[in-house]
Amino acid sequence: MTDLDQRLSPPPAGPVLRRAAPALLVYAGVRALGVAVLAVWGAAAGKSPHTLLTARWDSLWYTRVAEHGYGWEVTLPDGSVHSNLAFFPLLPWLERLVSAISPLSYADAGLVVSWLASLFAAAGIFAVADHLYGRRAGICAAALWAVLPVGIVQSMAYSESLFTALAAWSLYAVLRGRWVTAGVLASCAGLTRPVGAAVVAAIWAAAAVQVYRERRTDRRMLLGVALAPLGAAAYVLWVGHRTGGGLFGYLDVQAGWGNGFDFGYAFVRFVGEKFTSVPGALAGLGLIVGVGLVIWLYVLCVRRKQPLPLLVYCGIVVVLALCAAGYFGSKPRLLMPAFPLLLPIAVALARLRTSRSATVLGVVAVASAVYGAFWLHGSGPP
Repeated sequence: MTDLDQRLSPPPAGPVLRRAAPALLVYAGVRALGVAVLAVWGAAAGKSPHTLLTARWDSLWYTRVAEHGYGWEVTLPDGSVHSNLAFFPLLPWLERLVSAISPLSYADAGLVVSWLASLFAAAGIFAVADHLYGRRAGICAAALWAVLPVGIVQSMAYSESLFTALAAWSLYAVLRGRWVTAGVLASCAGLTRPVGAAVVAAIWAAAAVQVYRERRTDRRMLLGVALAPLGAAAYVLWVGHRTGGGLFGYLDVQAGWGNGFDFGYAFVRFVGEKFTSVPGALAGLGLIVGVGLVIWLYVLCVRRKQPLPLLVYCGIVVVLALCAAGYFGSKPRLLMPAFPLLLPIAVALARLRTSRSATVLGVVAVASAVYGAFWLHGSGPP
């Protein structure tokens, strides 16, 4: 038995959200710090934090879908076409709903959805870590997700927080044997981002192992397995019908954005091109170290015997993020839903004295807040 197989506290008791209250307070505090630093930086730079959080990059595309629906596209000078069909519909639907029942604009509705979803994501991450390793590890896991270098994206009108919330709670449901709940949440995740396929694969893998071990099937399990892919399948088929591209219509839309799966060739070439100058070489070395850290953490997850659904989900998220062509500045935020990578670190922090773990997380939170403000005032997370 490995260290990660041993719980750090008694099994959960009482409602999960009530048990998660300390984790949510820590998470909210970290994200409030990030937004506060962004506001101060914006005041000094003469830029609106509100605009940075709600009206730049992908958030503009989501708002346009919420306001006008699908069908809008931009043709670039090189002839490539950027269509809003690339953006999955759940976030725009929620933006439209919140705007309809409140005086908020679509952009502000997106911000509200993202902030609430980020809290549910932190609670879901806590629930998974608490279920496996105990409450202290759960609190540390939620805090670690908050202090990611690109954690400011969790406070933007982007879909990462919503997707992570749905994925985390779906995986938690799988771990608890609640197959129908897991399938419904996975279907919603599939309506949020293309990487929703990772949640579906996790459910299918868990179901296959259970059938193999028990030599029997369960109707609720079969229903959950059937429900899981419906969201993504419905949207992809609808896009294919709308574009006339059939099953590959959505891939054609993504190709217009320069996205596609090339087994990491474009990313490797991008890193290699950095080594043409001294500043570029330093950036290239930083990218190599970052990728190495991600791979090392995943290997650690495997060696510490995380449950199969987490390994399947996390592995697919990592592979899709690192091995897909596209804008390489987006890769850090594309890795953000891979929260199982944080669990070994969370367990290690949970074993420290509270004062020490709080100090470590506090220092990292400040660094994350400063970097987030710097990032949004610069290249940002397209």
